[in-house]
Amino acid sequence: QVQLVESGGGLVQPGGSLRLSCAASQKIFSLASMGWYRQAPGKQRELVAVMTSGGSTNYGDSVKDRFTISRDNGKNTVSLQMNNLKPEDTAVYFCYAQSLGYSYWGQGTQVTVSS
Repeated sequence: QVQLVESGGGLVQPGGSLRLSCAASQKIFSLASMGWYRQAPGKQRELVAVMTSGGSTNYGDSVKDRFTISRDNGKNTVSLQMNNLKPEDTAVYFCYAQSLGYSYWGQGTQVTVSS
């Protein structure tokens, strides 16, 4: 069982930046992948960014060149740096991890981009 706790959401103006962090309950190098998904009201959950244990990354098309995923093995955290935020980035952001064929989710953190 992997427990994930997100932090760092909030309200930001268009063009601003936020950094999300996700703390895992076990060594993240043992996880096949970790990353972030988001879900806006009335929409399906979609990929934001994922990083494998080998360091490969995959980004959703709408966030490429604006968002960057990174990890800190020593702190067992994965972070998402979000720059040039747009109103359409407003959503609940969920931390995600995959291990031994199982998927785990955090409770989600709200990101609101509005002037």
